[in-house]
Amino acid sequence: MWHQIEFSLQERRRGFHLITSEVLTHLPQLPKVGILNLFIKHTSAALSINENADPDVRVDMESIFSRLIKEREPYYQHTLEGDDDMPAHAKCSIIGPSLTIPITNGRLNMGTWQGIYLCEFRHYGGARKIVATISGE
Repeated sequence: MWHQIEFSLQERRRGFHLITSEVLTHLPQLPKVGILNLFIKHTSAALSINENADPDVRVDMESIFSRLIKEREPYYQHTLEGDDDMPAHAKCSIIGPSLTIPITNGRLNMGTWQGIYLCEFRHYGGARKIVATISGE
C-alpha cells in the first residue's frame, strides 16, 4: 500500500518547533508495519528528529545554528531576499529536507524522547508545505 498527501503546517517564526502532533493530525490511519517519509518543499526550512520533552533543547538548537551560520556575512552573494535568506539555505543543507520514520503496530516507532521538528530558518517563513508518503501493509 502506498499513500501520499500534501499539507501545510501552521506559520511559525524562526526557531526549532516540535510538530509531531500537528503532522499526525494530517495523516490517515497508519498501516500496521511500514515507513513514513516526510519531505518539506522549501529551501529555507528543514525537518529533524530531536528531544521532545525539554523546550530548552529547541532554544539551544536555534542558538547553535545562529552562531554556526551568521547573517550579513560580507562574502554572501545571494542577499536580495533579506539577511536571513542565505543563512537559511545553508542551514537547510546541513539538516536536510526529509525524514524517514518506521511505522510499527500502526504508530510512528520513535524513541521515548524523540519528536519531529520543523527547523524554521527565516524570521517569517510562512506556512510550510509537507509531502507525506506512507508505505506499508
